Amino acid sequence: MKIVAAVALIHLCLSATAAVSDNGSTETALEAAPGDIAVLPCYTVGNVTPTLTTWMKNGREVIRGGGSSPSPSPAAQRLMVMHDGSLNIGWVTPGDEGSYLCSSTLPGNNTFHARVRLQVTSGPENVSVSIGPAHTLSNGTLIVYQGSTVSFNCSGSSYPSQQLTWAFRGASSSNDSLVSGPGAWLDYRIEDIQPGAQGVYSCRARNTVSHQAVNKSTQLLVYYAPERHPECMWSPAQDLSYIQFNCSWFGAYPTPTLSWEEDQGAHWQGRVYATEVTDSLSVTLNRSQLSDGQTLRCTPRHQALASGKEKSCCFTLKPPYPEGEPMVTALEATSVTLICTEATSTPPANTSWRKGLKQDNIVPGSKYVLSEEGPVYKLTINNISKDDEGVYFCRSENPLAVSDLEVYITVKASSEYTGAIIGIFIAALIVGSAVIIAKTVYSSRHRICLGSGFGQMEEDRGDVLSLVESDDEQIFQDAVPRLPPLVNGRHTTLVQIHRIPSSDHEDAETADTSPEQQEDTVQTEEPVELVTF
Repeated sequence: MKIVAAVALIHLCLSATAAVSDNGSTETALEAAPGDIAVLPCYTVGNVTPTLTTWMKNGREVIRGGGSSPSPSPAAQRLMVMHDGSLNIGWVTPGDEGSYLCSSTLPGNNTFHARVRLQVTSGPENVSVSIGPAHTLSNGTLIVYQGSTVSFNCSGSSYPSQQLTWAFRGASSSNDSLVSGPGAWLDYRIEDIQPGAQGVYSCRARNTVSHQAVNKSTQLLVYYAPERHPECMWSPAQDLSYIQFNCSWFGAYPTPTLSWEEDQGAHWQGRVYATEVTDSLSVTLNRSQLSDGQTLRCTPRHQALASGKEKSCCFTLKPPYPEGEPMVTALEATSVTLICTEATSTPPANTSWRKGLKQDNIVPGSKYVLSEEGPVYKLTINNISKDDEGVYFCRSENPLAVSDLEVYITVKASSEYTGAIIGIFIAALIVGSAVIIAKTVYSSRHRICLGSGFGQMEEDRGDVLSLVESDDEQIFQDAVPRLPPLVNGRHTTLVQIHRIPSSDHEDAETADTSPEQQEDTVQTEEPVELVTF
């Protein structure tokens, strides 16, 4: 208690402010907290001990005393007049606050007056902060997630009043004041919080009278993850039976955990090849660990990924399968191009052309020209000869398997094709002639004489059948009635049948008839008959 009193006395002496004159007396302002020991000075001019000192508060006497020994208050024993006339308050309470007047009688009946104003203050105390919704780590650090809404609350108590302030210190700012105001609590809110809001948040409570301040800080971390999926890539090794798979997922905080694993369906997890807390993970596998149709998946795990929004990347392995024509024929002294297509392998295969059963490498030059157009690989052999005849291989290899397309080239001399060329020419000539003849006959079909078809109608006479086109029908408009355009959906054709007497029969008739009868016979014509087909 003595140590506390001494500290309070030092504090009161240091906190005394400007004194003013009031009818020859001075006024001193003092501050004390509840529970402190306060000493209100009276006569401070010299070392003279007052014979009598009276203390009044707000116009009412509270205690008097004097002499060389302290005079305690008989009521509460909390107030005491010291030998120099000062008033000692042993346990300050808020009710002790007020204006005090000291009247000291000095030797020689001199009176000294002094005024002291006591201000009782307390706090700030019970300062607390609340930030949420958030998760708390073991070290007290708070975690929120990008895009969420975060509320900040600060509270405390001070007497007689206080000022609360929220401040922020981050990577791009230094102790910026966010909001401030009086009262027992102060709220602040951040909607759609972003990584830039990560830092230290401080609540500062300051007593407006004593100017005492209390700070309470909390570190806030904003966890976030990129919206994109991780990137899966592969890097071929020098040995084509090995391959390195790479997975990267940058832009997450804190660093995610990446895993390379075999995917066996939604509810099954296969072998895990590698797991590490990193934003880039690589794994090297050989041919014995890979198979056709196998799916490898890279999956990041992160606190900011909500359930049902997992990210991943994967690819399904496929062996190479080169395709092309297995048989090629070429003439000597010409050029031939072998084509091979390989577009199915995953990872992409290393494809090359080989020669002979030993699959010797082909050195490109003026004789052999190698070209590549996407998945199409070409080998052009210039000035081909019998020495180039044989088997060629389009060889494709990826980490899963090796596959070959076998192509056989047959080289023939140019004379072997002479007979074939002549035969083709003759066949073309025959076909062309037949086409021309058929076209000519078809175009003259209306001139065909069908007299033999009507020879059976009369034994002793010959009939001529003339097929007349529609253009010629105008000639017989007077003699022949107009024909209907269609009969049961069929065209009607005008047929004229003329009787032509045979020479022998005509001679016999002429001999047996008179000239008059012959004239009648010549002038007589048979009526035109209509035949509808």
